[in-house]
Parts: sequence; C-alpha cells; structure tokens
Amino acid sequence: MENENDKLLAVLERHEKGPHSLVPLLQDIQAEFNYLPEEMLRRVAESLGLPLSQVYSVATFYKAFSLEPKGEHVITVCLGTACHVRSAPAVVEELERILGIKSGETTRDMKFTLETVNCLGACALGPIVVMDGEYNGQMTPGKIRKAFEKRYVPSADNS
Repeated sequence: MENENDKLLAVLERHEKGPHSLVPLLQDIQAEFNYLPEEMLRRVAESLGLPLSQVYSVATFYKAFSLEPKGEHVITVCLGTACHVRSAPAVVEELERILGIKSGETTRDMKFTLETVNCLGACALGPIVVMDGEYNGQMTPGKIRKAFEKRYVPSADNS
C-alpha cells in the first residue's frame, strides 16, 4: 500500500508548477486524503513556489476544503432560510442522535462527518440533506432516519 508521501508525490506530479495549479492541487489532495494535512500544505507551497500564507488563505477560503480529517461519509444539512423554516434543525438533531456526534464533528471511527451549510441552492426541495454527494429533499426526522438506514446500515436482505 502506498504511504502518504508517495500519494502526495503522485498528486504533485499530475500538476504543472505555478500559482494557477493551487486550487486543482488542493482539490486532488482533499479527494485523496479527505482533508488537507498541514505538512502537505507546506509541501504544496514549496512545490509551487508560493508563500505558505497564500496556500492557507485559499485552503481556508473555500468550504470544500477542510484542515481537519473528515469521515469516510460526509452528511451535510442545509440550514438556509427555506430549509430552516421547514424544520431542518430537527433533522440535524435527529442525525446527531443517530451518529452520536454534534454538527461539525466526526465519529471516532472516522466513518461519518456531520456538517451544516447556509445554503445548498435547492430551496424548493428543503430541507435538503446531502449524503456523500447525493441530494435528499423534503427531509423530516423520520425520513432522514429511514434514508440513513437504507444507505448506511446493511440489511439481511442485501446479503
């Protein structure tokens, strides 16, 4: 199995050197490691000839990037106005109960990260919950439990 250094080198080699490669490079590192480790940000800055402050500025500006490890599965709940008034906070509370964590946290086994955002741009379908990139609309606490179990809990029928 490749170690982290080898994986990072492979990602760095896929990109041209220069400031224009910063965002795509960070995207690839995020995809490979599920977050942007500090040491890797230092190596990116060095590789691209950029100040570390510039790399951190980009890494912290975009919501898609994380400086903390995320779980294997990321669940995102929209708390924008349209979703909020349709009980999105109750959906978040139900997910917190299911996962045993608070919003913004990751389970100890690194399986799940629960996060909230201010808008996902699908207001007519609110409350929206995105599970591993798949949008689920008109969620309620009961519906989210069923959707979670269907997606993540193996059943005897699927064996």
